[in-house]
Amino acid sequence: MKVALGAAKGLAFLHEEAEKPVIYRDFKTSNILLDADYNAKLSDFGLAKDGPEDGKTHVSTRVMGTYGYAAPEYVMTDPRLKGRFSVKGSQKALQLAAHCLSPDPKARPLMSEVVEALKPLLNLKDMACSSSFFQAMQTERLESYPNARNCS
Repeated sequence: MKVALGAAKGLAFLHEEAEKPVIYRDFKTSNILLDADYNAKLSDFGLAKDGPEDGKTHVSTRVMGTYGYAAPEYVMTDPRLKGRFSVKGSQKALQLAAHCLSPDPKARPLMSEVVEALKPLLNLKDMACSSSFFQAMQTERLESYPNARNCS
């Protein structure tokens, strides 16, 4: 959640706080750099575009990326986390992401609203690895793959 919050703060700055608004247009995991403390920094502004000005609220941009494609680093995230994430936080973040992807641009939240929605998720303690569902999945996984590591 810390990385998501840091990336959202970066986008909020570009959209709402910069002297001239910037539309980033290349938001993906490989363009979020992390320092030693997992503070997120946005990189690669090659597709960036000037944001709306003079009272306008939206800018037309071409959709970038490949529809329906899931990069391997996205798919491998859950096994790498080994259950060390909040179930409620994940659910709320997923709902928020769906809201951000609304087909109607005017229905999408401002990035400052996204930042405020993510802040309380950092403190949730309902770790997936302590749920009975996750533990059952781990047991089944260990029986199928004896060399797999568990939640601890």
